[in-house]
Amino acid sequence: MNSLKMHSKNITEDNIEKIASLFPNCLTEAIDAQGQLRKKIDFDLLRQELSREIVEGPQERYQLNWPGKRQSLLTANSPIAKTLRPCREESVDFDKTKNLFIEGDNLDALKLLQETYLGKVKMIYIDPPYNTGNDFIYNDNFTESIDDYLHNSGQKDNEDNRLIANKDSNGRFHSNWLSMMYSRLKLARNLLKDDGIIFISIDDNEVNNLKKICDEIFSEENCIGILTWKNKYGAGAKTKGFIEVHEYILCYSKKDINNISSKLNQEQINEYKNKDDKFMTRGGFVTQPLMTNSLDDRDNLQYSIKYNEETITPRKQWVWSKARLLEAIKNDEVVFKKKNNGEYSVRAKVYLKDENGKIRKGKPLSLLNGPFNQEGTKEVEELLGKNIFSFPKPLNLIKYLFSFTVNDKEENDGIYLDFFSGSSTSAHALFDLNAEDGGNRKFIQIQLPEKCDNKSTAFKNKYTNIAEISKERIRRAGIKIKEENANKEYVEKLDIGFRVLKIDSSNMTDVYYTSNTIYQDLLTSHTDNVKPDRTPEDLLFQVLLDWGVGLSLPIAKKIIHDREVFFVDEDALVACFDNNGKITEEFVKELTQYSPLRVVFRDACFASDNVKINVTQIFKQLSPHTEVKTI
Repeated sequence: MNSLKMHSKNITEDNIEKIASLFPNCLTEAIDAQGQLRKKIDFDLLRQELSREIVEGPQERYQLNWPGKRQSLLTANSPIAKTLRPCREESVDFDKTKNLFIEGDNLDALKLLQETYLGKVKMIYIDPPYNTGNDFIYNDNFTESIDDYLHNSGQKDNEDNRLIANKDSNGRFHSNWLSMMYSRLKLARNLLKDDGIIFISIDDNEVNNLKKICDEIFSEENCIGILTWKNKYGAGAKTKGFIEVHEYILCYSKKDINNISSKLNQEQINEYKNKDDKFMTRGGFVTQPLMTNSLDDRDNLQYSIKYNEETITPRKQWVWSKARLLEAIKNDEVVFKKKNNGEYSVRAKVYLKDENGKIRKGKPLSLLNGPFNQEGTKEVEELLGKNIFSFPKPLNLIKYLFSFTVNDKEENDGIYLDFFSGSSTSAHALFDLNAEDGGNRKFIQIQLPEKCDNKSTAFKNKYTNIAEISKERIRRAGIKIKEENANKEYVEKLDIGFRVLKIDSSNMTDVYYTSNTIYQDLLTSHTDNVKPDRTPEDLLFQVLLDWGVGLSLPIAKKIIHDREVFFVDEDALVACFDNNGKITEEFVKELTQYSPLRVVFRDACFASDNVKINVTQIFKQLSPHTEVKTI
């Protein structure tokens, strides 16, 4: 029976295995800092494998470098011995909700999510610090001892603060910010689905640098575009230069996608003003040309058609095949107009609505005129009061981005991630979208409990940190949205809850991470490997992380033979964390009747190694597909 590792994914080891599978000759071994023999990659051999010429030393290349970039990559790849501890009292509908709110450093959170949410996130939106010279940014130096297991990342400063001020007078002004963003974006990309996309808000201070690191992480070919968002009306003054009334939103896909479309704005909808006999079902229409001067010669697009006993032949070729064009003519979906020179203009009708009466989407414009910052401020004020949170993004901005359609797949579900949650505008936006169309979109919000200034209005209103503001907005937004949509038939199915999970040190004592020989000796002496302040539910969530089981799956508790047993999504995982060493054969046999995919026990459940071996054999005989592990 194997033990769970109980630390975050070691991305470096995974990368080594991937490279070794492609180039086994590049795999070697070396002694690490702890004196252990580890697999390594011979980079000289690897460089040679990837070059058509003999590689002799470094070559000049186009790339973005800064002091700390290598350390940032190491930061992203290094595992941590941390966990997520559930907090029921701060959650809403803990047992049923599919939404997650993670409180803690987003770097730690992204690492902890690597197993469970790898390739599962549909969209990411983040609004990171803009690096204006007045921002606080995350300090990711490696300064802890080996006792915290393999360079525990995410350190605090000398005053035990997690954030550092990044003043523009600092010699590492840009480098600090780039290092912070690089490691987090590297990890975030792993979580996206193959057709997933990410939106990143930024202003002109770092937009150029941000695009360069995104080009490196996501690939320049996967840059969908940069939205210029006019977010201010134009008031204000500067001592020099232009008055800034816009910000940027960078959009990247994880892999190459075919197309992207967005909801039409009112100005675009108004363009569909032509009417025919389909107006009641399809709305108005616009027209688009069916003749093209494309240089891509295709024989099947070069043909003639008859109209009013006249022959019409395009100068170059048609956009559609002959069969498709004739079908459209038959359905009165083509407009013919004779020009002064005697030639015909042939254009297709494009209706506002599809055959099901749903308003079509169109290509998004690279310029957004609003919504404006004042709208976001007003939305927060209506829920929480004035001056609680500065510069929240407007709801309609995030709703617009989250309504994008990728590869023509109309979906109203999926997982949406925001790892700079702030006031949780993105969670509020998803509640709104689900209320509008009965969707099942789910969120993961991540927010550091950054302390509120004790002179601030937020602090005076009992909000001690930003995470408290973020959670309270979600609570109040959910109630408000449900009240406003009380007449809708699916309102009772709206998920307006969220599970609060807080990042903390591992539930396991240091001895759990020692060598197997030492650990087995300590087990024999009945030394407990779980910290005394941790609950069975704490242990359950660390097991979910380690095994890659969904953190939002339903959890039920049953009492079987006087023992508390957790059932995750019925049979996805069964867990018993009794520590009295009195596991019986009858108890184990009853567990096998549930035929779980996975089962986990606490080592303290077993009176001896012989009992543990016997449990393994019982599962092999009665539920052979069950994977059995211990902590």
